[in-house]
Amino acid sequence: MNRVPQHVAIIMDGNGRWAMKQKHERIFGHNNAITAVRHAVEAAVELGVRYLTLYTFSTENWNRPQAEVDGLMELLIKAVNDETKTLMENNVRLMTIGDIQRIPERSRKVLQGCIDKTSANSGTTLILALSYSARWEMAEAIKQICREGLNPESVDEETLRGYLATRDYPDPDLLIRTGGELRISNFLLWQMAYTELYFIDLLWPDFRHEDFYTAVVDFQGRQRRFGKTEAQVEGK
Repeated sequence: MNRVPQHVAIIMDGNGRWAMKQKHERIFGHNNAITAVRHAVEAAVELGVRYLTLYTFSTENWNRPQAEVDGLMELLIKAVNDETKTLMENNVRLMTIGDIQRIPERSRKVLQGCIDKTSANSGTTLILALSYSARWEMAEAIKQICREGLNPESVDEETLRGYLATRDYPDPDLLIRTGGELRISNFLLWQMAYTELYFIDLLWPDFRHEDFYTAVVDFQGRQRRFGKTEAQVEGK
C-alpha cells in the first residue's frame, strides 16, 4: 500500500466495439461504460489513489456523427446526476479539464453543480478530461504566455507547466488504456513524459475493480528511474 500511484489516468476505449458485439448502436456502449467508471472510481478510493483522470471526451470527438455527440452530452448529464450521491458518499471531489466552453450550456450547469457540491470533499479527486486534447492544451498555454508578454528567456519547463490545465495536479504515475490499442491519442502528452503505460485488450464497459488492482500491481513491479541508473535508484 505504500507504493500505490498518486495519480492514475485512464483512456476508456472500446465502448463502440463493445456495443457492436452486443448488436447495439454505439451509444449503448457509452451507457454501459458508466458502470466501469463507477468501478474505477471506487477502486481508486479503496487504494488511496489521490487523483484519477478519465479521458471522457476529446476535442477530436466533436467530429463524430452529431447524433452520437448529442447522445454523449445527454449521457454526461444523466451520469453526473446519478453519480453525485456516490461521489459524496466516497468523499470524492469532481473537477474538469479541457475546453469546457464548447460543452452545451445545460451539460456545463450540471457539471458545475456537481463540482460545487463535491468541492469540500478531501478524498480522491476525479478529473474528467472533457473537450480536451494535449495539443489544444499546449497551444492555449503558449497563447497565454504570449498575451502576458513573458520574456522568452525566462520560460522554462516549470513556467510552461504553470499554464497547463493540470497545473494544480501532479503528473500521472500510471496510464491505463483499455481496448487493445497501443497509443496515447493526444492525452496528457506533456504530463506523461515519465508515466508508466499499461495497455489491456479488455473493452472499457467490461472494466471492473480487479482490473484496476491488476494494473496497480503491475505498476508496483516496475522500477521508475527518471533518467538515473538502476544502481542510483537502489542507492548502491
